[in-house]
Amino acid sequence: MAVLIAVLAFISVSLLVHLLTVAPENERQRLLRRLTQLDAGGRPAYAERDRELEVSLVTRLARPVVTELARLVGRFTPKGMREEIRRKLTAAGNPGGMQVQDFLAFKGLLVIALPVGTFLALWRNNPTTALLLAAVAFAAGNVLPDLLLKSAINNRKRAIQKALPDMLDLLTVSVEAGLAFDSAIGKVVEKLKGPLADEFQRMLHDVRMGMPRREALKEVASRTDVPDLNTFIASLIQADTLGVSISKVLRIQSEQMRNRRKQRAEETAMKAPIKMIFPLLIFIFPTIFIVLLGPAVLQIIDTFVKAGPR
Repeated sequence: MAVLIAVLAFISVSLLVHLLTVAPENERQRLLRRLTQLDAGGRPAYAERDRELEVSLVTRLARPVVTELARLVGRFTPKGMREEIRRKLTAAGNPGGMQVQDFLAFKGLLVIALPVGTFLALWRNNPTTALLLAAVAFAAGNVLPDLLLKSAINNRKRAIQKALPDMLDLLTVSVEAGLAFDSAIGKVVEKLKGPLADEFQRMLHDVRMGMPRREALKEVASRTDVPDLNTFIASLIQADTLGVSISKVLRIQSEQMRNRRKQRAEETAMKAPIKMIFPLLIFIFPTIFIVLLGPAVLQIIDTFVKAGPR
């Protein structure tokens, strides 16, 4: 039984490492890898067998299992749920290049491995407790990937919202200096790093591939779903439709974003005293009471002891 538990743990950890580090590979990385493997004559620089041997043993062993598990879980996942997962992964920026099938495989792995491992580890001592903990592990395996994905989405939204005012300032200066809007975005993307710069880099790529600028901007708003960025993109589209000067719109939007950042900072500062009440009540006030009242209580006890019957 110990050997079986060890084997299951090894397989689970191997698949988890594969899903989080090796398996995710976005289209850009795959394209760059293929280009680097081409020699001057346009032929593969390495044979297929050599490229296969370059992959680690864990990856070669885990890849078929992950693929089959993703196919099995995807078969029982409704189409609407797969679309929702795809939308959430896009909002999270596809961390590590993770796609829908990778997420489903990761979730299926946790749903299977956690309860089985928990039950096998505890069933000899107390089968009832093992069954209850296995049910809890099953629920945790089902919920944990969604919580991690939601956390990644929130972190990315905060990063975009934080970088937006600085990007607008640079964009306003570039446009007022005489650059066209697309060229100004290209210059700003070169200077800044982060999810917001990546989104506008993708927007420029879509425009160069033939997509209208309005549609590319709408795609950015749809992928990010950040209210401030949506407002900025709506203003750009409206200015482009009505023929309003882009520089004026950028100047106004830049000032508004700065004011919103200031208001959010003030709101956070006003919430701080309320959030500090519970730590004060739990950790600070009892210590203060002990320090201030402790000697008095000891003295009162000592007085009553001395004044007792003799």
